[in-house]
Amino acid sequence: MTGVSSGYRGKVVIAHDKVSEIDFENLDKTCPTHSFDFDKKSQALSVDHGKCITCDKCRVLSPTLIKIKSNFAPASKNKAGLVESFDVGTAERSYDELGKELKEKIHNLYGRSLAIREVDAGSCNGCEVEITALNNPIYDIERFGIHFVASPRHADLLLVTGPSSRNMEIALKRTYDATPNPKLVVAVGACACSGGIFGDTYATTGGIDRIVPVDVYIPGCPPRPQALIYGILLAIDKKLAAKSNL
Repeated sequence: MTGVSSGYRGKVVIAHDKVSEIDFENLDKTCPTHSFDFDKKSQALSVDHGKCITCDKCRVLSPTLIKIKSNFAPASKNKAGLVESFDVGTAERSYDELGKELKEKIHNLYGRSLAIREVDAGSCNGCEVEITALNNPIYDIERFGIHFVASPRHADLLLVTGPSSRNMEIALKRTYDATPNPKLVVAVGACACSGGIFGDTYATTGGIDRIVPVDVYIPGCPPRPQALIYGILLAIDKKLAAKSNL
């Protein structure tokens, strides 16, 4: 698998453990999704990757405080896990390593392939481009026992993109209801996680967890295939953990 370009905007990282309130205010004014937060007591700055669209405006404003790394922001089983403060650095596993582990766990859980239904709930289609790439000859997700299906009635997992526009609200609910239990729902991209650049407006709901329950959040704008497969792996881990507790 080829490496990711060093110029790829993977995630925003904070280079200092303490910042001034003025720094935060300037960043908050610059950030189109208001993804930064500030704790006055500890003087710690944090970034919510579920809101961040890696537009690079924060780094341009404060290049010594904010860095952009090519590493992807990892998925989380809850929104709190998407918030990150001072960067301590984490090792990133390759696509093939993640895929092999995912294949084994899918077999242990289902004894067959994992069926995914992708739902566009009002996205710009950037996330769809990355999801489609999962099926190309480079990533070839089917070798890991995963395939996409045309109907939610045949699906084990829903991959949902977009902030859930008001016009897609009923359709998303019906798709969720049509998916047989036990099912998994994965929010893909900043818009699905938090509303992203669209936010909570007259036309959008501000994230799909306001419409249907979400098991895993995959941040990014858009998340690359490696981030997608990590998020799916996290969802399978969650299902395996629930099964072992029965």
